[in-house]
Amino acid sequence: MSPIRLGTQGWNYDAWVGPFYPDGTRAADYLSLYARAFDTVEVDSTFYAIPSSKVVRGWAARVPDNFVFALKLPQEITHEKRLRGAEDATALFFDRARELGPKLGPVLVQLGPDFGPNELPALATFLPTLPSDIGIAIEFRDRRWLNDGVIALLAEYRVALALVDARWIPRKTMLALAERPTADFAYVRWMGPDRDIVDYSRLQFDRTREIEQWSESLLMLIQKVTAVYGYVNNHFAGHSPASVRQLQRLFGQTPVDPNDLGEQISLF
Repeated sequence: MSPIRLGTQGWNYDAWVGPFYPDGTRAADYLSLYARAFDTVEVDSTFYAIPSSKVVRGWAARVPDNFVFALKLPQEITHEKRLRGAEDATALFFDRARELGPKLGPVLVQLGPDFGPNELPALATFLPTLPSDIGIAIEFRDRRWLNDGVIALLAEYRVALALVDARWIPRKTMLALAERPTADFAYVRWMGPDRDIVDYSRLQFDRTREIEQWSESLLMLIQKVTAVYGYVNNHFAGHSPASVRQLQRLFGQTPVDPNDLGEQISLF
């Protein structure tokens, strides 16, 4: 198993039927087919609500043993409560997450663009409450957070700084921070420069240069961490499965051709 795990942000896209999922694939079968091509996925739905035990167990049942899910911490905790007074919701979320067992990967704490450094006390109080048995990554959408003091704080609690290719922080800054991991794993998100893409069925932008820059940095980063988890958004280039395959090739991995996913659904 490669120490660099690559996947997409979500799997439930009807526009992928044809270019990725075989024609006629039912939505209920998306995840099982997805897991034939990639060994990890970032789950976006947990940002909007804490999933039920039934839902979590259903995810785990539809993927092979070597597959891992990265989950986003609910916005109730990050955006509504702003990391304050969220102990009950946080505990419930992690209890549900653990039902994935060995298929649970890292959890992403995505903070909003209006969560600025003036709220450092809330972050500093929140970090020590996070479980030590689950990898945690944190994403800042305000570049003022990216300073030596905050990097040291994350390192103290072994929380990974999410490395993001997006409009809110310069790529050069992120690539430099890739040289300073704050945890024993790294977490990367390829978001893209804008949200104008509405057709997720095909690549619409050539991101080869960006991907090559990231591959160079991550090949150096993997010497300092035990694993890298990377997830591509459809807005990065238009069709994230194709972007992931491009990354896989750069890292010496063998992509699965969508034509080989097959029409029959296997039961794991």
